[in-house]
Amino acid sequence: MTSFRISVITLLGLILASCSNSIRSDVARFHNLPAPSGESFLIVAKDEAKDGGLEFAQYAGLIRARLMDAGYQPVTEGTPQLVVEVDYRISDGEEKIRSRPGYGYGYGYGGYGYGHYGFHHFHHSSYLYGGYGGYGGYSSGVYSVTVYSRVLEMDIIRADGEKLFEGHALSIGRDNRMPEIMPYLVQAMFTNFPGESGVTKLVEIEIPGGGRY
Repeated sequence: MTSFRISVITLLGLILASCSNSIRSDVARFHNLPAPSGESFLIVAKDEAKDGGLEFAQYAGLIRARLMDAGYQPVTEGTPQLVVEVDYRISDGEEKIRSRPGYGYGYGYGGYGYGHYGFHHFHHSSYLYGGYGGYGGYSSGVYSVTVYSRVLEMDIIRADGEKLFEGHALSIGRDNRMPEIMPYLVQAMFTNFPGESGVTKLVEIEIPGGGRY
């Protein structure tokens, strides 16, 4: 019995260790961008209500750094050669029903009983075997989570009004804090920038420190 309990605990450790802490984004880009040659740019908000705000300024700083890495330069005077329009939003929470198996330990009589499960504390059904005080078992857990759609949009427009780039980065997750999510959306948008036109790519980014977004 003791060896079985140890094996279950070992299995739980392996499963938890294998969980990937990352954020996934679907990135769609459409563009007709020539190779950058130091063109000047100005970042503005599509939504005028956001323009000039401190939150927008923080996000614009992230995008500005990426554009400079790509070979563009922020405008210092006069009219910029490119205008970069940016918008972002987050949806209301949506409940999703999920399920997953898990192992646990418990006690019972005649092979059936009650168990405590290390993965989650949700409604579940279980089958435990062994005598009273025995360990081991298998559960099928059903639970609900609240998820949010987090979106970053970016357009690049030439001074004459020609649109050169349209990009959309969509991530669905359990965190609705845009300041924490935005750096990952920006990184996803600029992964292999400008990317293949007219194609949606799944971009997965590891989260330092094992956060859950």
